[in-house]
Amino acid sequence: MSTLIRVEDLHVAFAAGRDRVEAVRGVGFTVAAGECVAIVGESGSGKSVTARTLVGLAGPGAEVRAATFEVNGRDARRYADRDWRRLRGGFAGLVLQDALVSLDPLRTVGAEIGEALLAHRRADTPERLLAEVHVPEPGRRARQYPHQLSGGLRQRALIASAIAARPPLLIADEPTTALDVTVQAQILALLAERRAAGEALLLISHDLAVVSRLADRVLVMKDGVIVESGPARELLAAARHPYTRKLVAAASLDRRAGPPVRDEVVLSAAGLRKDYGRHTAVGDVSFDVRRGEVLGVVGESGSGKSTVAHLILGLTTPTAGRVTLEGEPWSGVPERRRRPRRRRLQLISQDPLSSFDPRWTVRRIVGEALPRGDSPLPLLERVGLGAAVLDRYPRQLSGGQRQRVAIARALAPRPALIVCDEPVSALDVSVQAQILDLLADIRTTDGTALLFISHDLGVVHHLADRLLVMRDGRVVEQGPVDEVYARPRHEYTRELLAAVPTLEVSP
Repeated sequence: MSTLIRVEDLHVAFAAGRDRVEAVRGVGFTVAAGECVAIVGESGSGKSVTARTLVGLAGPGAEVRAATFEVNGRDARRYADRDWRRLRGGFAGLVLQDALVSLDPLRTVGAEIGEALLAHRRADTPERLLAEVHVPEPGRRARQYPHQLSGGLRQRALIASAIAARPPLLIADEPTTALDVTVQAQILALLAERRAAGEALLLISHDLAVVSRLADRVLVMKDGVIVESGPARELLAAARHPYTRKLVAAASLDRRAGPPVRDEVVLSAAGLRKDYGRHTAVGDVSFDVRRGEVLGVVGESGSGKSTVAHLILGLTTPTAGRVTLEGEPWSGVPERRRRPRRRRLQLISQDPLSSFDPRWTVRRIVGEALPRGDSPLPLLERVGLGAAVLDRYPRQLSGGQRQRVAIARALAPRPALIVCDEPVSALDVSVQAQILDLLADIRTTDGTALLFISHDLGVVHHLADRLLVMRDGRVVEQGPVDEVYARPRHEYTRELLAAVPTLEVSP
């Protein structure tokens, strides 16, 4: 097999005020045609910086040096901007973690993909590429803008754009983060098919189950250094480095039983319906959430999960039905009457970067929700951050760090209910376990209820007391989480559970 990427002693550094931060230190590896190499590690370990450097996108002011840096047999150490532009898309397709930020909000999805086809003179259509990555109704979706798509559909559109020029190398930075388990399985199968056809994949992921299923080799990064590497299944079965063993242990989420749920109903939804023209996004959804309870909501992208969240939060007005918060009407109430009670209902969103004011520092983002004079530092420390991030802006943080800031911000007002819309989707496994334990402790000590929306059924099983399964805007099954997982009644629920990836290791 021909070697597409060869790197030896790679260093990437950035200026941070008067300091110099070396994000990648002495990294070396190869990627061959038809091979899948995965890089795993916690947020801030240097995974994404390494991947971006391979296509000349290390970032403004980055200092890149290496003993060997060969791309497709050529020395890339002296590449000019025009050389990198020719390489991107044609030789290497890039799928980034944050699809909403990566797609142009002013262009339709079809126009975005069409630009890649035009630039590389490919005789293909956006609609066919969208169908290839399993986007339903590709003709209609090609005419829509990114904000009109669910998180999973946006991610698939981004993958379609990356593969438009049929590059021999695909660099995928958390490519299945926003996808539900059934579509995730389809995308992983698609990536496996491309690898079998001789194309290479550099996979950046915190999901070790995905890595074990797809990767030939694994590189484990910590603090900018590769601490361990080897064949995927062998390494995951018998990790030598303590850090690798920690990651593998955190990937196995055991069922965590919560405290007895209190009788007091915090939020009640009755007969919720939301129509957009002739399309019914949510139809006749009813449930209660009690003090200290975690209610899990699962389903594929487009099933209505996030629309339910918007109805609960009062961000969208229901076509029919009502929402009651702590015994008082919430939906259909003028905003001036709801505003004093909004602190009781908080959101941890799927896309933290878009939910922050980019001009604000972390200190101000979290401090805004605290009583005047209170320091945000204790909250940041509770979610695994510290004083070092206080004066940083959202774009200066990794995806996992941004998500932890969003969680700290939601906790600040000590709400009665937190709507968690994919709250750990951007987190690596060890930090994910910490955040899930934190949310579990909060509901135990504070009695805070959680409406926990996720495509990760393993995470939901770990944390939730009860489960709602949604499909096409309706609840097809609900009940105690252990009962639904052990004895699912609906065929759709059985399909979701069967598609959950598991950690595959050598005997």
